[in-house]
Amino acid sequence: MLTEKRRRIILDLLEKEDTVHLKDLMAALGASDSTVRRDLSLLEEEGTLIRVHGGAKRVYSKEYEPTTKEKERSNRREKECIGRYAASLVTKGETIYMDAGTTTLRMIPHLEGKDVTVITNGVQQAHLLADYGIKTVLLGGQVKTETSAVVGPLAQNQLREYFFKKAFLGMNGVDLSYGYTTPDEEEATIKKIAINKSNQAYVLADSSKFAKVSLCKVADFHQVTMVTNTTKEQADLRYRMAGSIRLVEMDA
Repeated sequence: MLTEKRRRIILDLLEKEDTVHLKDLMAALGASDSTVRRDLSLLEEEGTLIRVHGGAKRVYSKEYEPTTKEKERSNRREKECIGRYAASLVTKGETIYMDAGTTTLRMIPHLEGKDVTVITNGVQQAHLLADYGIKTVLLGGQVKTETSAVVGPLAQNQLREYFFKKAFLGMNGVDLSYGYTTPDEEEATIKKIAINKSNQAYVLADSSKFAKVSLCKVADFHQVTMVTNTTKEQADLRYRMAGSIRLVEMDA
């Protein structure tokens, strides 16, 4: 089989499965271990996949990023429980940072009456915070159409002027080997600044984000605390051992 055809098949399999194993690729391609490994190495150099032990993972680039409306339809119950728990971590009178994202939105109704100040790069967050009478600072800059997140140099420079007790962030990928990742470089930069400017940073991520790798790395496990829902997957124990994590019991 021609080299180009083998690599096209590898990428097609990753489109369907997210993760492929070396033995499965050898069988699908009718190729040797060394040939498949060589193909994977070259594809990783091109940025089209990420090699992991025993296989490869798909790279999530900007074109794969779901819109806010699409995210709203997924895992609503899990996001509600995570958001409510995250809000319980906020102390009265604190100044916090809230990332753009559908899970952080779920925090807002539970912040009412806490006399907090929220700095955010989320346009939807700012609207809802105002509806609940919560003091809000919306960063200035370019609004990203897919996620309604404010990004760019203006937002970055403004964010660097603040310091907050806690930061609450959304994330697209949570992976043991690659840490926390997101598809967009500008959003990744905002998230990194927020982590550096906060006393304690939390990633709000339901377990559907586990074993997913996006284009841009944001942080390692030891840099933040993850708030996630409990699942029966054995992978949970490995994630708990990798870093600080708060497991939220799901409502009956």
